[in-house]
Amino acid sequence: MTDPIIEARDRAAHYAPFLDGLIAREEATAAALAQPDLPIGKRLRLERRTLALDVAIGDLAGTLDLTAVTAALTDFADSALDRAVHAAIVERTPDAQPQGFAAIALGKQGSRELNYSSDIDPILLYDPVTLPHRPREEVADAAVRIGRRVLELLQGRDADGYVLRVDLRLRPSPEVTPIVIPIDAAIAYYESQALPWERAAFIRARAAAGDRALGQRFLDAIRPFIWRRSLDFGAVGEILDITRRIRDHHAQGQAFGAGYDLKRGRGGIREVEFFAQIHQLIHGGRDPAVRAPATRDALAALAAAGRIDAGDAQALAEAYTLLRTIEHRVQMIDDRQTHALPTGDALTRVARLHGLADGQALLDLLAPHVARVAAIFDRLAPAPVTAVPHEGERLVGHLAAAGFAETADAARRIATWREGRYPALRSAAAQSALEAVLPGLVEALAQAPVPLTALNRLDRLLERLPSAINIFRLLEARPALATLLGEILSHAPTLAEALARRPDLLDGLIDASAFEPVGSVATLAAQMRATERGADYQATLEHVRRVVGDRRFALGAQIVAGRADPLDVAAGYARVAEAAIEVLAEATVAPFEAAHGRVPGGELVILALGRLGGAALTHASDLDVIYLFTGDFTAESDGAKPLGATLYFSRLAQRVTAALSVPTAAGPLYAVDTRLRPSGAQGPLVVSLDSFARYQREEAWTWEHMALTRARAIYGSAPARRAVEGIVAAVLAGERQVRDVPADAAAMRAEMAQHKPPQGPLDAKLLPGGLVDLEFAVHVAQLTRGIAFTPELGTAIDMLIAAGVFAPDLRGAYDLLARLLVTVRLVAPDVQEPAAPATRALIARAVMLPDWAAVLATLTRVRESVAASWQESIAWTPSRT
Repeated sequence: MTDPIIEARDRAAHYAPFLDGLIAREEATAAALAQPDLPIGKRLRLERRTLALDVAIGDLAGTLDLTAVTAALTDFADSALDRAVHAAIVERTPDAQPQGFAAIALGKQGSRELNYSSDIDPILLYDPVTLPHRPREEVADAAVRIGRRVLELLQGRDADGYVLRVDLRLRPSPEVTPIVIPIDAAIAYYESQALPWERAAFIRARAAAGDRALGQRFLDAIRPFIWRRSLDFGAVGEILDITRRIRDHHAQGQAFGAGYDLKRGRGGIREVEFFAQIHQLIHGGRDPAVRAPATRDALAALAAAGRIDAGDAQALAEAYTLLRTIEHRVQMIDDRQTHALPTGDALTRVARLHGLADGQALLDLLAPHVARVAAIFDRLAPAPVTAVPHEGERLVGHLAAAGFAETADAARRIATWREGRYPALRSAAAQSALEAVLPGLVEALAQAPVPLTALNRLDRLLERLPSAINIFRLLEARPALATLLGEILSHAPTLAEALARRPDLLDGLIDASAFEPVGSVATLAAQMRATERGADYQATLEHVRRVVGDRRFALGAQIVAGRADPLDVAAGYARVAEAAIEVLAEATVAPFEAAHGRVPGGELVILALGRLGGAALTHASDLDVIYLFTGDFTAESDGAKPLGATLYFSRLAQRVTAALSVPTAAGPLYAVDTRLRPSGAQGPLVVSLDSFARYQREEAWTWEHMALTRARAIYGSAPARRAVEGIVAAVLAGERQVRDVPADAAAMRAEMAQHKPPQGPLDAKLLPGGLVDLEFAVHVAQLTRGIAFTPELGTAIDMLIAAGVFAPDLRGAYDLLARLLVTVRLVAPDVQEPAAPATRALIARAVMLPDWAAVLATLTRVRESVAASWQESIAWTPSRT
């Protein structure tokens, strides 16, 4: 019988890239943790890596149940937060007792139910009397500095990842209060000003870190605010209003199936949690026995007290256990704080990580539980009547006059903004800015291609913002920008997600230059180098990520606005990536050389392949590269810490990869794929030019030579680039092993079709007759005939057409498929036909066709043409090499 731990590790390695990376570095992480004098931040990051792997394997193997999993994750979060608080105080005042600073855990940390990739939502408090501070330092300033240091220790990222994401927006009036607030001010707020929903938040509150006695003093003081003994009619109304808002806000657009939001969808995790919390708020004031913080404990306590049906409690608890478990599977894949089931092949990976056959089996497992939760929750919060209270009728009229079709849904959504549901909208200043912009914003969104979708995505953006004032004022001052925002939110979920992470991206669209080509690689690189004088390496990483984010967002907006040809946008994406590689490689080389010196006669060279080599990326493209180095592999560097050449350049390449791929506070940058290097993933990360040339001449397979047809040196001195390109040219010209290129290519394409089928009807890349077939046809023709070697695919096709190899219509086929790929990656990333007619019209416009019917007809015709060219290419026999 297979050991469940071994079997779980195997599933993790196959289906979860994040866990696979943890497994690969397991021994190195353990060795690093054995060092006694690690800085606290690094130690916590390494401990988090170890915990993430141990908990995941125990979960997958079935040796840890949900209670044990969430307890382990929460215990670590409590410990990490506590140690960060202690370190932050001691660093500033080494001789003082670390006291007077407390962290109140809310949400899932408070109830000891943290999920696999949770953030934590603490409220940070201080006691002005007991908090240590430096001489002549205001105690309030000391508290904020300690809080900032805690955030830095927990959220700072490096090659080992991060410790915890921290969200401080649940504190009182987050737009106007400091990140750490005095305890008496916090008590006064909750006694007199707090909003109804904040009662529900404090059901799960707990003094989790720092001065726990101080934290408990705060919780004891506000207990009457949470647990009211007398429940008047107004309080019942508040509770039901919370329930309805949750259902209205999160259930729209959440039909069960692929893409279903496990947390917010109808019948999902949040409905179980709110079912329990609503009953706790109703009954907990008089019955302390039902005040359990954890959801399943609360359901059991409510059932035992006769407050809810025992059968409902059991059904909800079983559903909660399964939904949370699958949520963990989704988050284990890439360590992303996501709650939505993926679509296509990604859904199958989640299913197989859970031990199921495919995505449909996973949906079948979840469906009855989701339906039962929805039915139970429906009884608690029946569908509200369409009338909207207070000024709702006037708002409905305004929405209807502006052009909204679904006025009641839109009015309820806007009503939640006016009620200050989100931290970004809670202050008087935010409400004032909202009312100032709202008339124009409603007009702009009503004219959006899909108004309610645009409104819903704007709502998600507001939900995640720390402050909405600036974006409201910007939209008020620039009405045309509000119109463009409506188009982006209607059509492009990828850009909407980026905007939710970085609202300031919208600022970059103010200037008309945002809709011009992004400039040359040299121009972009100069912009990325323009950091403040004396900026350190981390600042450079942040700056490059912000510039790249700005440019990629603007390029995507060009497609949405119909201001650029997707082929030109693809070239712009590639120039942005190439500039980022150049600048970050430079920034990485300098400190590395300072530590280890230089290898005489040696330098790092980066060879781009795939879409990067061909200078035509999409918004979602990885970077395919091979790392090489010049000079003698037996040489040694001349610095204070000398290294042999191969080890030297291997470590340098690892750091360049990290510079390009590790997320920072400014977000992620690019995924780097080095599997096209000699011997693939089993080979060394970096090889010398001599080794590369020998491998390509004597050992490389046909698919590797096909990849070389789009190879382009993008980093290194001019002589080094010429040397690499000379090797590539000689290999392509015939200095390689004789192989049956057409037969090898056909076999490889057949295997690829079996293991990586198309994910939808708009999968321009993987559909039969799509871009992969076209690329294979071109590369086989290049290798068998020994002509048309250029990295840019469109130019190679032109050369092959001119040589009589392909019919002239192949260039048009390439242009259509490439435009479709770039556009669909942006507006329909699930590669399904969009339901909205306006999004279909956008795609038609982008691919230079009059309407959707023409898109489908032309795509069918083009695929037939490409398929025929592919068959002709592998059938051609006179000059096999």
